[in-house]
Amino acid sequence: AAKDISALWGKFACDILLGQDWEAAFEDLNALREFIDGQEGVSPLVQLQQRTWLIHWSLFVFFNHPKGRDGIIDLFLYQTNYSNAIQTVCPHVLRYLTTAVITNKRRRNVLKDLVKLIQQEAYSYRDPITEFVECLYVNFDFDGAQKKLRECETVLSSDFFLVACRDEFIENARLFIFETYCRIHNTISISMLAEKLNMTADKAEEWIVNLIRNARLEATIDSKEGHVVMATQVPSVYQQVIEKTKSLSFRSQALGDNIQKRLKQRSSKRDAQDA
Repeated sequence: AAKDISALWGKFACDILLGQDWEAAFEDLNALREFIDGQEGVSPLVQLQQRTWLIHWSLFVFFNHPKGRDGIIDLFLYQTNYSNAIQTVCPHVLRYLTTAVITNKRRRNVLKDLVKLIQQEAYSYRDPITEFVECLYVNFDFDGAQKKLRECETVLSSDFFLVACRDEFIENARLFIFETYCRIHNTISISMLAEKLNMTADKAEEWIVNLIRNARLEATIDSKEGHVVMATQVPSVYQQVIEKTKSLSFRSQALGDNIQKRLKQRSSKRDAQDA
């Protein structure tokens, strides 16, 4: 078993260092995770150490593979063993999970779970990226969120894994500020909005026009008054169903894996008894 896991780690490291086949690295990551989680007769402390190593090494894959930002959410947020490892040993990894959620437009329904995790760990770890989420979704402090967003630019620019998604993060973070602000107000001054988004009034108006044009925002612009007038939005039945069943497929897969593991353990015990 010791040689098996060493071989898996070696192949995983080679794929990362070569940096040419992220698909193979992603497969190696899943193989390592299954091996670590399925080990028998290994102390919980050793498993915790191995999961912590895997969490850190996986960042190379998650921020280079096309489906990496889905993978990091599924593993770090919804796999209990790895979520516990992050909270126990390496809460600083929340920076990467938060960035993955903010830059992943298809997984915005996980924000509530992310906010809950950030709140739980706020006493042990904070940085501008997690504080941005806290300001916006816990305290509804738009001035604080704007200040943290400026600090996020510096943090993202100096982080090896996150520098490539800096512009995408800033764009999506501005959209989050805007949407949250719009939920509270029906009519919004463009000049005030520009200040909240750290943009000029002309740039802010152009940005809002593009959102409306791309059907991402139901609103009209009153150029004479310099206001954005929001349309009333009621969540559809389909959206409510999606919200209720989020992450169901991943949890079902995890449950299936656990059942398979138990069946293998029973089978191996029977073989040992028969022998």
